[in-house]
Amino acid sequence: MKIGIIIGRIGGVDGVALETEKWIEVFLKMGHEIFTISGQFEGRKIDCMHETRVQEMSFFSPESYWEQKKAFFHPDFNQDELLEHVYLYANVIEDKITAWVTEHKIDILLSENASALPSHISLGLAIKQAAEKLGIPIITHDHDFAWERGNRYVSPHPRINEIVNEIFPLRLPNSFHAVINSHAQTTIKERFNRDSVNVPNVMDFDIPYAQINNHNKDLRKDLGLNGNDVLLFQITRIVQRKGIEAAINLIDKLNNKKIKLIITGNYADDAGSIYYMQLVDLIHELQLSKQVHFAYHSFSTKGQSASNGEKAYSLSDAYAHARACTYFSTYEGFGNAFVESVLAKRPIFVNNYKPVYWPDIGSKGFEAVMLEGNLITDKALSEIENVIFDDKLNKEVAEHNFALGKKYFSYKTLEEKLTELIMLTT
Repeated sequence: MKIGIIIGRIGGVDGVALETEKWIEVFLKMGHEIFTISGQFEGRKIDCMHETRVQEMSFFSPESYWEQKKAFFHPDFNQDELLEHVYLYANVIEDKITAWVTEHKIDILLSENASALPSHISLGLAIKQAAEKLGIPIITHDHDFAWERGNRYVSPHPRINEIVNEIFPLRLPNSFHAVINSHAQTTIKERFNRDSVNVPNVMDFDIPYAQINNHNKDLRKDLGLNGNDVLLFQITRIVQRKGIEAAINLIDKLNNKKIKLIITGNYADDAGSIYYMQLVDLIHELQLSKQVHFAYHSFSTKGQSASNGEKAYSLSDAYAHARACTYFSTYEGFGNAFVESVLAKRPIFVNNYKPVYWPDIGSKGFEAVMLEGNLITDKALSEIENVIFDDKLNKEVAEHNFALGKKYFSYKTLEEKLTELIMLTT
């Protein structure tokens, strides 16, 4: 079967792009032929046969940037020019999508979050128009919804709000929903009476991961750390919902100079670097500057070296040197970092983040020291210390969680879910 994937950008490090790559890998294994149309292919050469670039589809195109600014951030009083722009580029993108589908004789479309979150209004409208015109089945992989982002997608323009409510998420007779957690599944049923398939984010549990090798053996030295340091890793971006202040407070409460917290992500998505500066202030207040390290300059998703030739490490390299991981998020759509830690066979300390952790992950039997509201109780602190310093317990927890991860969040699980979705469309 020929499956056509529509996505704003692919090849980068955001969750939508990463999960799409996994879906492509499994679809290909299942014997399907995959075609991708996108506004941006990051860090990869375009395969002209199977990958098509449409500049107007990019979130960072002038068209999308202007549209978002006028719709949500710096609106004009008169909405007519904005509406004209939205419909014009929706028609431009629609024509290119329908021509692409016709050229490649695509059987099923897959819209990757572009029909769920209005971060590119004209793209979402174009997909709706193309799906109506073509009449072929379309699966919408819904990672986020507008109502989950507070007022981010509320416009002062009434017609823009009407468009957002009409087409996000896509609701056509020939459309089918894949969501990433049970809360979304319940919500979309209650709001729109739409059924969906809950497809969790997954990892490939059949390939080696987080192993010490020639590339990463000098990681500690390159980060200025000693061989006997005990490393806890926070492998996330620096944004407020990640609850990194709880990890810093944990280091303070552990009161052991050998324990170091390594934060691998950058603060590029932290508007005005406000949260990052709050973390810096907290580190100085607690006098932990020798124990908490911001190491984003040394890490990239795939460990690609910087343009200046400086050595870079992958997330797998980071996990390879971790004694355990911290993940005190307050909100997540799913929580890739948790499953990554499980895949890496590293214990994890976690906050019961909403709305996903306990219903979709923790209740399955994973052994993780879990906080409520990021409160580090004496009991939790004692359990964390035991996991860090007891070699036997550390290994038992890691092996137990790995077995559960392979059962619930592997490529086998994804193949079963994708088979279910395909059957719904035929």
